[in-house]
Amino acid sequence: MQSFEISDVDSFTTGTVGPKGQRVFFLQARAGSSVVSLKLEKQQVAAIAEFLFDLLSDLPEITGIEWTQAPELVTPVEPVWTVGAMGAAYDPTLDSVVLMAEEFADEEEDDDEAEEVDVSVATFKLARSQAAAFVERAREVVAAGRPPCPYCSRPLNHGETGFCPCWN
Repeated sequence: MQSFEISDVDSFTTGTVGPKGQRVFFLQARAGSSVVSLKLEKQQVAAIAEFLFDLLSDLPEITGIEWTQAPELVTPVEPVWTVGAMGAAYDPTLDSVVLMAEEFADEEEDDDEAEEVDVSVATFKLARSQAAAFVERAREVVAAGRPPCPYCSRPLNHGETGFCPCWN
């Protein structure tokens, strides 16, 4: 079990490795010389970006903050583990966004007894400007993929045929 709690995040971003249709998505946080990369799905990136956007939209606007862009991934990307569940909340005492990612646990049931599986947890405390930059970057990364089929919303296979099986 490898858990992380990073309070002073220098950068927080998302990105991909690989060609369209075979991209692998990552969350990455850097604090000093320490870099934590977590593997996740495209839908998870899109969902947490929209949740953070809504969360930030509900907060009072802040002024006097220099807004930055989320950086590219630090390479080579070595994921520590794969993300299962994610969540985020606003901490008013620190005026920060706390993002939590929980390791994906492949729970196999043995007969009628389900074993409790210990999972790793990563907690990142982000400035609002970092969360806003992440939202922008995540939207760009998600939109850079293959366009969805107009009928079933699954990605079109443009790299090979541009065809979707539901068209039959």
